[in-house]
Amino acid sequence: MADVHNRKTRSYNMSMIRSKDTKPEIMVRKFLFGNGFRYKLYDKTLLGKPDLVLPKYKTVIFVHGCFWHGHEGCKYFVVPKTRTKWWIEKINRNKQLDAENIRKLKKLGWKVFTVFECKLRPKKTEKTLNQLATRLTK
Repeated sequence: MADVHNRKTRSYNMSMIRSKDTKPEIMVRKFLFGNGFRYKLYDKTLLGKPDLVLPKYKTVIFVHGCFWHGHEGCKYFVVPKTRTKWWIEKINRNKQLDAENIRKLKKLGWKVFTVFECKLRPKKTEKTLNQLATRLTK
């Protein structure tokens, strides 16, 4: 199936997708900061360049987009109808890298939490963030 956009429009659309400072990420950051948790952003020395690093708790947090990280069973993860094979390979590679990075970080003694964007939708936000705060202090 052909793309519904021309090359220029598709290129523009893709260029507008952020990898840092996304709305879900900022939501998590504001909640944590407001509840007294201090963190560093995007520590390049750690595998996978976690979105948030809380050294005091030896914890890293990844805030993942459901599409880009292939969130299984999520209604926001839909494989595109164009270039399907390419997208499946890309998303599977992202998932593979995520799993490898999490395994290696845990081996180094880090606690690792992953928050998917669907868990930060209006009806689930409060529960998700409160669970995260509880898990951080355990």
